[in-house]
Amino acid sequence: MPALRRDRLLTLLLLGALLSADLYFHLWPQVRRQLRPREHPRGCPCARRAASPGPAPAAASPAPRAAARNFSRAGPGPERRGGRGSKLQALYAHPLYRVPEEPPLLGPEDSLLASQEALRYYRRKVARWNRRHKMYQEQLNLTSLDSPLQLQLDASWIQFHLGISRHGLYPRSSPVVRQLLQDMRRSPTISADYSQDEKALLGACDCTQIVKPSGVHLKLVLRFSDFGKAMFKPMRQQRHEETPADFFYFIDFQRHNAEIAAFHLDRILDFRRVPPTVGRLVNVTKEILEVTKNEILQSVFFVSPASNVCFFAKCPYMCKTEYAVCGNPHLLEGSLSAFLPSLNLAPRLSVPNPWIRSYSLAGKEEWEVNPLYCDTVKQIYPYNSSRRLLNIIDMAIFDFLIGNMDRHHYEMFTKFGDDGFLIHLDNARGFGRHSQDELSILSPLSQCCRRGSGC
Repeated sequence: MPALRRDRLLTLLLLGALLSADLYFHLWPQVRRQLRPREHPRGCPCARRAASPGPAPAAASPAPRAAARNFSRAGPGPERRGGRGSKLQALYAHPLYRVPEEPPLLGPEDSLLASQEALRYYRRKVARWNRRHKMYQEQLNLTSLDSPLQLQLDASWIQFHLGISRHGLYPRSSPVVRQLLQDMRRSPTISADYSQDEKALLGACDCTQIVKPSGVHLKLVLRFSDFGKAMFKPMRQQRHEETPADFFYFIDFQRHNAEIAAFHLDRILDFRRVPPTVGRLVNVTKEILEVTKNEILQSVFFVSPASNVCFFAKCPYMCKTEYAVCGNPHLLEGSLSAFLPSLNLAPRLSVPNPWIRSYSLAGKEEWEVNPLYCDTVKQIYPYNSSRRLLNIIDMAIFDFLIGNMDRHHYEMFTKFGDDGFLIHLDNARGFGRHSQDELSILSPLSQCCRRGSGC
């Protein structure tokens, strides 16, 4: 009985802390904005405008632009070069983000890649791609005036790869991320293909199963003219749509905008564990169909009765044309996530999450029924002798904020050992029910961090 009362008290304390945070960060700023004109009438230009006669519509139009210019001044120097400011730029200019940089890299062991080895590897990849592309054109009797690809050492994706360290996927003040986002948004595509996990399942999956053998929906690998690669996830539903209450998390749609929002939130929290992700309108005809060499991918394109160009996955998850994605008529919105370095250069571990959920229609995992489950985890290597458990808790907090219940595995670079950071990949099932908080996602925090026992 005392243990039961203590668990109830801890639950109440956790709920109280969450409620206090919501009141402080959400409701209180709104109340301050409502009261500011009355509390500071002299310093608020809105109050002066309200007290003065209304200006003509033509005179009133420059005001929003002036406010935007003032807002952009708050942004940090490297971010302002692109022109107008944004709320994110103003946020990063806040004193909270003016903290010292992470500790300096002491030697090669702190950087993920050895630059010379990586550049040699990428040169071989470019040469191999040029040979294969030439053979493909000769087989189809195609002629092209395009010159062979040349590796650009200053390409943003190369600088992104070389900047990965034991502190995160990119330095806190790195200008490379901004350039990489722009390049992914604008660079022409030179090839498109299924991802490796979808290729592995072609013809092997059973579409009669309720729980499918892979977490993929429909995603493609796009390669750009600078030889960089990105994972493309198309728009599957409107932004205002929420996951139906009767849906299991493992049959929910993957949302392209969830990937984008997760990257920005991860950056705001200073984790820097989500690969840079950006939105883009892709012409599915010119940028996918006409550049792909995959005959299976070519075969799943069709024109809908509404004259829109559509495509679907041959087998994994989307086994029917009813689940296709369609352009309007050719343009399709989606997210592009930058690829991490090849596994040949930077091996990664894929580890089951100790707090994995049950991927069946019935049944529960041990952590869902045993409030002392973390005591067992703490006895298992490597959770008993490294920062791995604390990183799991960080990941759980991040997943709670994005509402992601689908964190069945996590990945990490083997070079940095057991204390290396966890890579927050595949966040497309986040933000499904933004009107409801799923407190069970915080189980690693609530079960491992108890009064008197620490974390």
